[in-house]
Amino acid sequence: MAELPRLPGRCLCIVTGASRGLGRALALALSRSLQPDSRLVLVARSGDALRELESEAAAAGAGLRLSRVEADLSEEPGLQRVLRAVSEAREADGAPDRLLLVNNAGSLGDISKFVVDFTKPAVVSSYMDLNFTSSTCLTALLLEAFPRRENFHRTVINISSLCAIQPFKSWSLYCAAKAAREMVFSVLAAEEPDVRVLNYAPGPLDTSMQEQARRETRDPEVRQAFETLHRQGQLVDCRKSARKLLDILARDEFKSGAHIDYFDE
Repeated sequence: MAELPRLPGRCLCIVTGASRGLGRALALALSRSLQPDSRLVLVARSGDALRELESEAAAAGAGLRLSRVEADLSEEPGLQRVLRAVSEAREADGAPDRLLLVNNAGSLGDISKFVVDFTKPAVVSSYMDLNFTSSTCLTALLLEAFPRRENFHRTVINISSLCAIQPFKSWSLYCAAKAAREMVFSVLAAEEPDVRVLNYAPGPLDTSMQEQARRETRDPEVRQAFETLHRQGQLVDCRKSARKLLDILARDEFKSGAHIDYFDE
């Protein structure tokens, strides 16, 4: 595998949804890209998968400090658990040169229904708590805990999707959450010019979520499109998409708040 770019400075990096898929690939790539004495905080709901990832990341990253947080980010106690872990890391390590937050946690939701089938507010609210509210509040909490100071760099990544800008039939909740997240982080870029913000769409990834899409998507046209991508070997390897994101971060040429897709040049 080609050498990954090295990200500058001693970094405090938080990756949510780190236990599988793109989050796992990003965590392992970052473990080799962060400078020694940086801290990588791995956040996910799955404890066993998180412990396995922590071991792999420790083996990959020389001099890297690791924390793992098992938390449900759809609830405030989970958000506070992440905040405590990050505060403890700062106390142990000292003030970092950089803060890097990767908002990756999320779910596909019920893609067996059309918009007219979502008649229960609690179902919609529960989905949005995990897929929209959590990333907004976690970002706000961390930026508040690590305010602007001289020579301190703050970067926030929102893992976005083509679904943030294009409707997919029977994917209404997923599209709505991705669109809402994208707008919130675009507004953040406008409000906080010292914070580097990127909405990164990683492409159609070869993951368990993609398997769910091929199995459960109610709309036959959309389901067929994903089946064709899978059959023709056109799904994106998570490691390649993670590499693309790290290359973008290393070059640091993007306009803050921009939407960049894996397939963009």
